[in-house]
Formats: sequence, C-alpha cells, structure tokens
Amino acid sequence: MAPVKSIFAMLAFGQVAMAVKPTTNKFLAAHPANATHTMVEVAQTKAAAPCQCEANDARWAPPTRVVPKCIFIDLGAADGNSFNAFLTNNYGPVTNCPSGKWEAYLVEANPRFVEPLGQLTARFPSDVHVLSTTAAYDCEGTTSFYLDTTSVQHNFWGSSLSSTHPDVQKSGMQKVNVQLVNLNRLLKEKTIAGDWVMVKMDIEGAEWDVLPCLAKADSASLIDRLYMEVHPGSLSMRGTKDPEFLAAKEALKKRGVDIPDYFSDTL
Repeated sequence: MAPVKSIFAMLAFGQVAMAVKPTTNKFLAAHPANATHTMVEVAQTKAAAPCQCEANDARWAPPTRVVPKCIFIDLGAADGNSFNAFLTNNYGPVTNCPSGKWEAYLVEANPRFVEPLGQLTARFPSDVHVLSTTAAYDCEGTTSFYLDTTSVQHNFWGSSLSSTHPDVQKSGMQKVNVQLVNLNRLLKEKTIAGDWVMVKMDIEGAEWDVLPCLAKADSASLIDRLYMEVHPGSLSMRGTKDPEFLAAKEALKKRGVDIPDYFSDTL
C-alpha cells in the first residue's frame, strides 16, 4: 500500500489544473508594452536588498512533532483566497493529507488584508497562522513595502518590495514599513520530512532574490511542491539574472521539489 504522502501527491497532480493555469503572465497582461520603459527610467532609484541571504542557521530548531500533515505556506496571501482554494481541494484533496491533518501559514505584507486574514485565524485558531504586515524574503529584518492602490479589480496584486513595479509607480510609491520573514527558517522550524509541504509564492519579483538562496538551504528539501509565479527579473533587488535564477530552479528540482507552471488570476 502506498504511503499516505504518496497518495496525496498522485491525487494532487489530478487537481493541479484547477489551481494552476500556465497562461500569459499576469504582470505582462496587465501592463502595456511601455511598462518596461517605465521600469528602466526609475532604475536609478531602485532600493537595495534589505538584508543578505540566510540559507542555514544552526540556531533554527526543527519542530518536535512526529505526526505528519499537509503544510500550506502562502507567500503573498492577500485576503486568503489561495488558502480558500486549498480548503476546497484546488491544490489536492485535503482529506488525503497525511494523518488527515493540515496547517497553514499565511504571509502578507499589505496592511489592507489584516482584517480578512484575522477572520481566518478566528475560524481556524489552531491551524491557521497569519503573519500580517510581513513580507516573505530570505532573511529577517524590517524594510519598506510599496503599495498598489490602483488595481482594485485584481485585489491590489502589484504591491511589492520593489519600488520599480509599474503598479507601485502608478500608485505614487506609497509605502509602509513591514517585517521580513525568512522562508528558509519557516520551513526548518515548522515542517517535518513526513509532511506534504506546498509553498505558494506570488511575491511580485522578490522570487528572484528568494529562489537562489532557497536553493542553498538545507530546508528546501522539505518542500514537495512550489507554486511560483515568476515576474520580470528587473524587480529583483539583488540584480539576479536569468542564469542564476534558472540554475536555482533546476537545483531545487534535482532535490525533489516539484515546480509546475503557475499563474493566478488575482493573487
């Protein structure tokens, strides 16, 4: 008999089409051809990365639990709509999670979504952990987060750590201070080898910084599936180029991380 984790993996593949749609990148679809020109013009004011890659740290303590479960880590959680899709089996049948259990970590920097995410923690007090006014990155600290206030129909999807994002520019570069959470540490301290770990990463360009660091992290092997929306590399705060990004992606795949094509209409 196949292990529960393997059963979930097989069934999850059958559900992927509902949650992931390999189609035109939302960034390119939402911005005209002159968006690239706009980003070039403001490149001189682009902020540097707020901290350096922290891939591993001996002080990070793994969890003591032994009962496996599904772990859904949502980076760029917005109002929780991807989490709701997880609950309705769009990322695989929840009933087939290891031990029939699940837990979710919802990371969102935009203060606009504090209230709706708080409602989810009230609904699932033991299983949903919200990191509000917190941006996903590969190190810890505080930094500026730039708000998209114009894309109302798309749930303000252009908010970003990068000041060069066209939606940030259109919104007048309004910013707030946020905490940074290190994905590598989150994986190390909250997941175990028997879990089925899904990471949804829609972080408006910060993936170009996070992915190369993740590829160096011991905890990356704990990820089973990475749903990553890729935005233009010009949004990288470290200046990551295509070869480094693609090499990191391939390194993760070789370590067993499944990375399907991913596109979200509103997240």
